[in-house]
Amino acid sequence: MKEIKAFIRPNKIKEVISSLRREGHCCLTVFEGEGTGDYTDPGEDWPSLKLPFLHSKIYKLEIVCEDSKVAAICDIVRQNGKTGKSGDGLIYVSDVQDIFKIKNTKNDNVK
Repeated sequence: MKEIKAFIRPNKIKEVISSLRREGHCCLTVFEGEGTGDYTDPGEDWPSLKLPFLHSKIYKLEIVCEDSKVAAICDIVRQNGKTGKSGDGLIYVSDVQDIFKIKNTKNDNVK
């Protein structure tokens, strides 16, 4: 199993999620946040009242999937999340060792 984390511009989030769902990738989590870095777009970024330095508004998608689905999911995110400008985002892929359901009383992992 893999975990995919994708950082996406706010104006592209609906397009990315719609495309993922259309291709059968329905289960994901979305977080709204702010980030800083070398890849911000000065024409699109603005300072925050909470964090008064240059930053970018971002959404973070988290998806846990089978190894065989990673390439397809990453392709969908890239194709639908890009604007061609600096600061379009990043995708990280990590190994998932175990998954446990919180409701279970035993430590049986989910497979």
